Amino acid sequence: MSLRVLVVDDQGVVRAGFAAVIDAEEDMAVVGEAGAGAEAVRLAGELAPDVVLMDVRLPDLDGIAATRIITGRENAPRVLVLTAFDLDAYVFEALRAGASGFLLKDVPAAELLRAIRVVAAGESVLTPAATRRLIGHYASGTRPGFRPGSGPREPAGLTSRERYVLTLVASGLDDAEIAGQLGTTAGTVRSDVDALLRKLGLRDRVQATILAYDLGLARPNLPGTHI
Repeated sequence: MSLRVLVVDDQGVVRAGFAAVIDAEEDMAVVGEAGAGAEAVRLAGELAPDVVLMDVRLPDLDGIAATRIITGRENAPRVLVLTAFDLDAYVFEALRAGASGFLLKDVPAAELLRAIRVVAAGESVLTPAATRRLIGHYASGTRPGFRPGSGPREPAGLTSRERYVLTLVASGLDDAEIAGQLGTTAGTVRSDVDALLRKLGLRDRVQATILAYDLGLARPNLPGTHI
């Protein structure tokens, strides 16, 4: 079955460009287009897409609010945030709202298609380097009103190993690098991370990284990271 994609952007020419690239693939198809946030929320419910490409700046309801509504539903689609600016403040808020990653609007076609497939498979499109840079930028205090450790309380029942794994994920290390820290295999790490995400009720590593910063378990420039 083809991956069903909903394209959301307030500029028709941008929507058409993304749609043309997506529809040219045999394994995916654009099932709808929206030029405003409220319309995106409605179509996401009616069309049941697998992935939503979500612009941040939209009329009537911005992309952050629309993302929060869409991802808060049962059997929610994955959301990829579209932004014209690297490290845009809105991107961080969109990730908090439930987005699975972000793309720049000038992303090459091959990267866009890869990102859609990756997100549809349940992963995040943020590379470890992008995760470190994005989260570190805001957790360092440049985002107004943010204080590391000022977020939610640590979930009950989290073991010391799980806390450490969460910290390593937040540092931007991949499975092989985490395995090196733990003295185990990449396959074991993948299983451990998947189990941790299920335990915490998190969608992906992006949300795990944000939680780690909120809990104060991670800080910018952790040992072993290279921003």
